[in-house]
Amino acid sequence: MCGIFAVFNYPDDIHAFRRRALLLSKKLRHRGPDWSGCKISGNNILCHERLAIVGVDSGAQPLTNEDGSIILAVNGEIYNHKALKKQLRSGVTFKTQSDCEVILHLYSEIGKDVVNHLDGMFSFVLLDTTRNRFIAARDPIGITTLYQGWSSSSPNTVYFSSELKALNEECDKIISFPPGHIYDSLTGETTRYYKPPWWDGEIIPKNPINYTILRETLEKAVRKRLMSDVPYGVLLSGGLDSSLIASIATREAAKLAANGYQEDSDERENTRSGGVNGLHSFSIGLPGSPDLVAARSVAEFLNTIHHEYTFTIQEGLDAVHDIIHHLETYDVTTIRASTPMYLLSRKIKAMGVKMVLSGEGSDEILGGYLYFHAAPSAADFHKETVTRVKKLHTSDCLRANKSTMAWGLEARVPFLDKSFLDVAMTINPEEKVFREGRMEKYILRKAFDVSTTGDVRYLPDSILWRQKEQFSDGVGYGWIDSLKDAAEQHVTDEQLANAADRWPKDTPATKEAYWYREQFESWFPQEACIDSVERWIPRRDWGCPEDPSGRAQRVHNNAYNNDANV
Repeated sequence: MCGIFAVFNYPDDIHAFRRRALLLSKKLRHRGPDWSGCKISGNNILCHERLAIVGVDSGAQPLTNEDGSIILAVNGEIYNHKALKKQLRSGVTFKTQSDCEVILHLYSEIGKDVVNHLDGMFSFVLLDTTRNRFIAARDPIGITTLYQGWSSSSPNTVYFSSELKALNEECDKIISFPPGHIYDSLTGETTRYYKPPWWDGEIIPKNPINYTILRETLEKAVRKRLMSDVPYGVLLSGGLDSSLIASIATREAAKLAANGYQEDSDERENTRSGGVNGLHSFSIGLPGSPDLVAARSVAEFLNTIHHEYTFTIQEGLDAVHDIIHHLETYDVTTIRASTPMYLLSRKIKAMGVKMVLSGEGSDEILGGYLYFHAAPSAADFHKETVTRVKKLHTSDCLRANKSTMAWGLEARVPFLDKSFLDVAMTINPEEKVFREGRMEKYILRKAFDVSTTGDVRYLPDSILWRQKEQFSDGVGYGWIDSLKDAAEQHVTDEQLANAADRWPKDTPATKEAYWYREQFESWFPQEACIDSVERWIPRRDWGCPEDPSGRAQRVHNNAYNNDANV
């Protein structure tokens, strides 16, 4: 991933604005420390901060076509770029080895419909100088971040940035650009292009579970995400999701090594870490935390090169203020879980690793959060999974992206692969709901259990059937308690009682939420910044508590009948 900053239809001297634009783009340089680029055409400017993952030596951005009439700045990875190249008319000349350059040439042939052909995670801005047309798009789920802004002093000017911090001093209206949408300056409209069959939560799917298809689709999702010209690894919390991704990645990397990195070349690229030197796995927690113990057992089972890090409560508390600056949110759950991920990402990047696979998305797709136990019906369960997937860009995708990119580390999330979503989100929710003998995410566990894999063991049973721990809980229960204690010291009872006077919109209900909101305001005092933030709260109408922690749910640590043959 990278950082992009762009302005369309700047009202004054664009060349005089160039220095200011470069300073604003520099605020994103943590996302792309490898190179910076800037191009001006007319009264438009595109800036780019590059993190080189694919086409390291030749992929500097912004990219241009042969005659320079199309200019492109991209944040992301296009996994099917080789297949797309084969679909182009003959005679197209590629200047780089970048997986993103294909967007330029595909746009020149089919226009903005290019977004419907991309398989990957991406946010991009593209300038067609022949038509003075500016388009911007974001991947279907919002794995990458993108913001759009306007200034009332120049209402016809449009700003785009990978992060809020490059816009808040220039714009008085800022939104999180909606995932699965595309903006076209010719019409001034933003329209949804991503229209999967499961998008309407009111339509309850009826497809029976096919464990083989579920398993093989996830394996393919992991396989295509091993596309890398730089060292990579896996984040391993020891929970079900990250452990499955690590297990699949280990198997697929070994296949790559055995086949000399040639098999299925449309999906597989040169891979620096995995297979030849072994897959590297990374975990973090407070000393003795549940996640560290579980991750260690997974690493031993998979024979990964495992790196285990611990942090102290004080180190975590010291990082919170900076984390809020990077996350650009005051959401309680996101900040709790981002802190260890932020600290771990710094350690990983220091080792020279630039890309990791991670397990985000599974809990939203399969209803894995413990509060889903309170769903009144299978239909309600399904509607909530659709809602949570649609909102991933405000929570777990935001956390995974910004916690890692704070240090120039890219996180890839196989569970949010479009094909996997189409399989998992169209399964009859009666297969997903909890009942006697079936714990959360039963169908995913069953798909990788020896009873359905032909005796292939992906994980130890103790991990495959381990109860859900949210990351902020699993790193050590003392972490959340310490955050609450710190908030208690910083926020008085009187301040909390008067919170609505200070913040009539999105008023914090706890001292911890108040403390985060106060720190967010110190970084982003402009009122426009609030519109891009959305809080993650379980369903109160289902009887769930205010605290979104998994440990706060009534079912936490309940006994389950985990018989895989049920």
